Amino acid sequence: MDAAGPQVWGDMSVEVALSVMAAARTGRLVVCDQDSRCIALVTQRELTAVRDSSAYTDRVRLRDVLGVHAPFAAP
Repeated sequence: MDAAGPQVWGDMSVEVALSVMAAARTGRLVVCDQDSRCIALVTQRELTAVRDSSAYTDRVRLRDVLGVHAPFAAP
């Protein structure tokens, strides 16, 4: 599936993903795997909650927080 809009990869840090989101002026990003397949959709609200949690470190990657997401399909 091809995704419209900004795409990031699971090994990207949460902080970098938030920076990409801010630069793109969007509230969500498509997360892709190593084969460029869309595997999840994350929102600014979700990533901000992760960053603001007491367990957050700069080593947290998107793949570490994707376990709470189900696969998705574009309309």
